Order: sequence, then C-alpha cells, then structure tokens
Amino acid sequence: MPELSIHPARNSSGAFTSARPFRTPLSRTALGAVALIAVLAGCAGPTGSTAPAGTEPVSGGILDVSISAEPGCLDGHGISATQQQFLGRLIYDNVVTLDKDGEIAPYLAESWEISEDGKTYTFRLREGVTFSDGSPWNAEVFGQNLEHMRDPATKSPLAAAYIAPYVDGTIVDEYTFEAHLAYPYTPFLYALAQSWLGMNSGKAISESPETLCQNPIGTGPFTVEDYRPGQSISYAKREDYDWAPAWLDGEGAAHLDGVEVTLVAEPVIRHQSLVSGQYDLTENLAPQNAAAVQADPNFVYENLPRTGSPYVLGFNLARAPFDDLAVRQAFAAAVDTQAVTESLGFGTYTPIDGFLSKESKYYDPTVEGVLTYDPERADALLDEAGWTGRDADGFRTKDGARLTVEVPTVESSTPSPLLVQLQGEARKVGFDLRIIQVPQAQLTELRYAGDYDALAGVWHTNTTDVLFIRYHSSEITGERIGQNSSSVDDPALDALLATARESDDGPEAAEAYAKAQHRLLEIVPGVPLYENPSQFAYSRTVQGVAVDTSHPVPVLTYAWKAE
Repeated sequence: MPELSIHPARNSSGAFTSARPFRTPLSRTALGAVALIAVLAGCAGPTGSTAPAGTEPVSGGILDVSISAEPGCLDGHGISATQQQFLGRLIYDNVVTLDKDGEIAPYLAESWEISEDGKTYTFRLREGVTFSDGSPWNAEVFGQNLEHMRDPATKSPLAAAYIAPYVDGTIVDEYTFEAHLAYPYTPFLYALAQSWLGMNSGKAISESPETLCQNPIGTGPFTVEDYRPGQSISYAKREDYDWAPAWLDGEGAAHLDGVEVTLVAEPVIRHQSLVSGQYDLTENLAPQNAAAVQADPNFVYENLPRTGSPYVLGFNLARAPFDDLAVRQAFAAAVDTQAVTESLGFGTYTPIDGFLSKESKYYDPTVEGVLTYDPERADALLDEAGWTGRDADGFRTKDGARLTVEVPTVESSTPSPLLVQLQGEARKVGFDLRIIQVPQAQLTELRYAGDYDALAGVWHTNTTDVLFIRYHSSEITGERIGQNSSSVDDPALDALLATARESDDGPEAAEAYAKAQHRLLEIVPGVPLYENPSQFAYSRTVQGVAVDTSHPVPVLTYAWKAE
C-alpha cells in the first residue's frame, strides 16, 4: 500500500500545503467461505455499496443500525468511545477533513495559513453554516469549542489531549480565527479532523453545556431526536443541511429520513439480527461471523485496519510488579501472540509485536522480531528477578508474596476472551493474572486513579502522534486526564516524541518516530497483541455508504435504501 505522511507541510511563506497523514485504509480481508479460520488475501480497496449505473438515490426511509456499545454521552469532547467515530459523523461537522487521498481539505474552514514559526494557525471559516438550534457557526464559536474541549468540567479524556498545545485564540473578524500554540504542533489539523473534535453549538456551550451529553447540538446532517442511554439513539434528517465535505460527492440534505441506532451487546445477536433483516447495518461484526457474512451475496463486509496504537495489554509501570523491567520482559516473552490472535480473530486479526500500527505513517519495520514468544527466557527473567518460589497452585512467589497481576475490565456475562487467553498464557510461567470485572463507572475511576496492574485496550488516531498521547510523561493523568495509562516516565522517550511532534513531515520526524518505537521496545510498557480492525457489515439494499477518511467506519450522509 502507498505510504502517506502524517503532518501538514509548511512552505517557505508559511502557507499550508497538504501532506498525506497516514496509509489510507485500502486493504480488506478476503475470507474463505468454507472455514471460519481463513487467511488474509488481496489488497483491494473497500468496496462500499454501489448502485447500478444510472440509478438515482431514493429519498426517505429509516436505516436501522446495531452497535456493540454506546458511549453513555454524545458530546464528543467529553468521551473517547470508539463508537464516536461512527456516531459523531451523524450530527457533527469538523473544522477540516481529510480527502479521499488522506490530504487535509476544507470543511467548516474554507482555508488556513500557518505562520513561519508553526505556532499560529489562521482559519478562514465557511459562512452560512448553522447549528441545529439555529445559532451560527463563526470564529467566536470555534474559540468556544476549543475552550469547551479543555474545560475541566468537560472531563475530556481525548479532545483536550489533542489540543493541549493550544494557548488561546484571536477573533480577527466574524469568520476569521487565529489559534495560537505554545510550540509547533504538526498534528494539529489532523486532530481537528477527527470525529471526537466535531463542533458543538456555541449557544449551547455558553448557556447549557451540561445538556450536551444528552442533547448534543451540531451542524451535521442529522439531529438527535431521542437518546436513551444504554438502549438506543434516534436521529432525524436535517432538511437545511448543505455543507458536506467535497469527498462525499453529494450536496444538500441526507437521503434518509433518519437513522435508528440500537445497542445490541451480544455478538451472536448482532449477526443474527443483521442476516434476518432486523437491522440494515452493524458497526461491529464479530470475527467469528465474518466468513459467513463475507460468503453471503446479500451483504457487504469490510475489515479495515485502524491507524494508531494496536491492541496492547499495557502495564502500570508506577507500581509492582511491573515497575521491574525484568518482570515486564518476562510477561511479554510468556505470551504467544500468534496463538492468541488466531484464537480470538478467526483469521481476521493481524498479530503485531510493536507499539504502532503497521498502517501508521513512520511505522518502522525494524521493530519486528524483538518482542518474541520465548517461555524459557520468561522463566529465566523471573528467576533473575527473584520470583523463584512456587506456591501450592504453581504460581511464582517472592518473599512469601504471589506474583499477581490484577486487570480490571468492564463487567459482562462472560469474562473478556482476550484476558482469559492472556491468563492462560501467563500462568504457564507462574503469573497469577486476575480478571477483575467492574461497572464502567468504577473502571473509569480505577483508570484515572492508577489503581490497576495492567489494562487492555487500543488507541486509534489518524496521526503517529498517538505515541506522544500514549507514552509521553505529560500524558500521565494529573490536573488533566491523560492517556499514558502505563505511567511511562522516560526522559529519552519524551525528547524523541517532542521532536517528532514539532517536526515538519520528513526525515527528522521519521528518525524521531523510529527511535521512539525502538525505545518503547526497551521500556516494554506492555504486550503488543494485534492490529485494531474496523469490522462492519450491511445489507446490499443499502446504497451510498462511504468510508470515513480519518476513521475506517461507515458514513451515512448520502446513504439510501434501495428496496
């Protein structure tokens, strides 16, 4: 696949020149129809759904969608939920977008310039855009949104981190806004294109920001008609919408009258209800159902890689036992990631042994083969670290204490299959991995308090700056919620990530990111497991489904039902 750059470049005058941010998700998985476990084949682009030549879109109808989880809040600034990638595009627009080639393109901003020192961005905003509450989009509202993202009351786990270098802004005129940064921050425009950073109504931010979770007000093609947390979200078409990004190849309002989104947590039910026709689209198809849907000519199935951080079991380096490098190295060597990936993914997952997705710009292939499955080495490392005893259950001990790793996760009817797999792998060398199931709210509290030994998760973003977000010491939760859940505090790594963040696209950034990836292999902040896929499926009666350019998820702005 073509390699694309992650940062905007600046020419000698300081004006913006576009640069591609990452490898566009062009690959899809081809699964054999005769077996669930299949090999990846081909490198064809996502097909989407296309109507026969000359077919005109049909207006009207409600699209029924099932989702695997819902965020609990619909204000993108206050959440980091994966589902916001899809849900956010229904109600929000962004300041900029990425076009089909992954290049920065106009959206709610018509143009922009970057100062010679890289610290001032001047945006010329689109006129005539309104929010669904009737209030206007302008420079003042842009500034309000940036402040809302970093307002402690918003409790932003993501947007605030992405705009952390933002200092303040100047309203030059009604439709011109200057953003002042503390230092050159080349991922800034790419962050502004992400679904979590969509624009909220300035009127709502100033008058009733506490209502935005339940009743978000955006400029997007749909509005929230009814939101029942933990159950469903009803969206209605916005009749006066007329400012979609150019890459969608459409004009005016959406074709659909609305979208009905229902939470269906159980994977088997999501699959059954899709093939039965109860739902038109599911945003998260379980891998065990992929082959069956792929083989069914009535459905479109996509398996697209997300850029950013792959699935990782992240260690908490701030407390025992993972404050000891030898213990971290031993756990990593104890896990057969190939076996775990095959078992969980039914041939649809791609194992990885680095801390950056292979789809991300500046991925360095020389990191491969460093963290390998080697149970004998794991045993030797634990012996050297003093964990030489064994208790009656076969777990390692040191000074009478068992080698225990507690991993909290969201409670469910069955424990996380991933954690169960890791539990078995770790036990072979003497780790007692305990899966602690807790409600989502309690898990969030534990996460922010640093009260855990390890956490499993991913972090998708459209820039390689994900390494800064996940592993720079400034991203350890303190006054602001940070995403360095491994509590990595390494001056050498910090310096590399700061250099990469401030560098224009090119050799300097490439070198810094490569060195950062290798430094992470030395630190071992966790166990990389497999790439983070976006797997969704929908009926071929649904036409005009686009794939988002920042996140590989379906976009329904100009989708329609051909029934």
